Amino acid sequence: MGVSEKPGLLDNRLWAGKAFDGAWATALKEVRDVVEPATRQVLGRVGIADAQDMQAAIGLAHRAQPAWAALGPRERAAIFHRAAAVFQQHFDELALAIARETGGILAKGQHEVREAITLCQLAASLPMQAQGQVLPSTPGRLSIARRMPHGVVGVISPFNFPLILGLRSVAPALALGNAVVLKPDTRTPVSGGFIMARVFEEAGLPAGLLQVLPGDAAAGEALVVDERVPMIAFTGSPAVGRRIGALAGQHLKKVSLELGGANNLIILEDADPDAAASAAAFGAWFHQGQICMAANRILVHESIADAILQRLVGKARHLPVGDGASGQVALGPMIDAKQLERFDRVIHDSIQQGARLEAGGTYHGLCYQPTVLSGVRPGIRSFDEEPFGPVANLVTFRTDDEAVALANTSQGGLSAAVISPSVGRAMAIGQRLRAGMVHINDQTVNDDCTNPFGGPGLGGNGGSVGGPADMDEYTQWQWITIKDAPPPFPF
Repeated sequence: MGVSEKPGLLDNRLWAGKAFDGAWATALKEVRDVVEPATRQVLGRVGIADAQDMQAAIGLAHRAQPAWAALGPRERAAIFHRAAAVFQQHFDELALAIARETGGILAKGQHEVREAITLCQLAASLPMQAQGQVLPSTPGRLSIARRMPHGVVGVISPFNFPLILGLRSVAPALALGNAVVLKPDTRTPVSGGFIMARVFEEAGLPAGLLQVLPGDAAAGEALVVDERVPMIAFTGSPAVGRRIGALAGQHLKKVSLELGGANNLIILEDADPDAAASAAAFGAWFHQGQICMAANRILVHESIADAILQRLVGKARHLPVGDGASGQVALGPMIDAKQLERFDRVIHDSIQQGARLEAGGTYHGLCYQPTVLSGVRPGIRSFDEEPFGPVANLVTFRTDDEAVALANTSQGGLSAAVISPSVGRAMAIGQRLRAGMVHINDQTVNDDCTNPFGGPGLGGNGGSVGGPADMDEYTQWQWITIKDAPPPFPF
């Protein structure tokens, strides 16, 4: 190591076969390889938790939480300021590790670390905000509503943007006085779990408050049904989200779901074709389309459809695909063979149902070529389902009303966008869309960390996380009244 080099934060030997319980002392029975999607190289080995491991971790978190909630707000806030500094100090190391483990391009790994810094800074502000309010009441009585932590929050995070999508729940939940049990996806356990464990370990988070255990469905179900965990925050597929929502309902606990659904990018006839095609390509293909906000459907006015199609096909044929961490490509590999095979079936089923393949539709290894389908309509699989892969589905329309009707042919979505220099008209369309987030003259993949992030139906059952939503999500109200002495009663 050179004199100017920073010591590394990540060491696979720490977590080989172990969970994080505030230290690295808990051994897990099953051990599994973590494989880099681009090269198929084994990056390390991690332990896989079962239901018993999960129950033990919940117990540790449950015991640690009361002292944490009683800690002063400045002391809690300071830990998140230190965590942001640790992320910054190890920026390059963490960005590369994320790019390799997730199959993303290096810029995507850098984006995750930058957002992690912001998430920690925002979390540091939460303990310093007003934690309740004084309510109107009768003379002689003080009436207060205060925010209280839930206790232990269970977080189940996905593989696509694992650091951001885990930390956006972990950081505010901890900052507001909860303990957290985090179950990252087993394909990205370092990016989605152990990076956070190491950062908060370095930042001085008291032991036991953050438990990190990669695990399969049995471990996740144990987390969801345990009575010591009153809240679950889940990001993932609608199918698993329905299962978690049903279990949480049976056990009368709060659940935050961020799923996906249909995201629509609408291009009106007065849009600039070059700018619109660029936005559509990014929204559809960034991180191989493995984004809950990806532009699943590109709705184009029929008068400009050929111009947009021509430009998208040109981009699809020239964008380089390969090892994202190399810094030489625009698209990396899909996360694994199962995800690629499902996406490939969606594409070829759609072609059999009447869509036209204009570009792509092939793959090498786990790298799928950016794909363009035209003639897409309701009843075709790539229109009806969330593809979760690099496809631009072109759907044409004639009128604004038809565009809105096509966009709302779904069970809800996270994000939508409308491109037109006629901002008032675009706004009028946007206000009619069934989406939790709407962007005018932009594409669908947007998140500032300071905004409420969520959507109706398959977008995530109408809830939101982030920004002003965090205080609502990770605390509960408690009403307190105070009198100088008990009053007389008629009984």
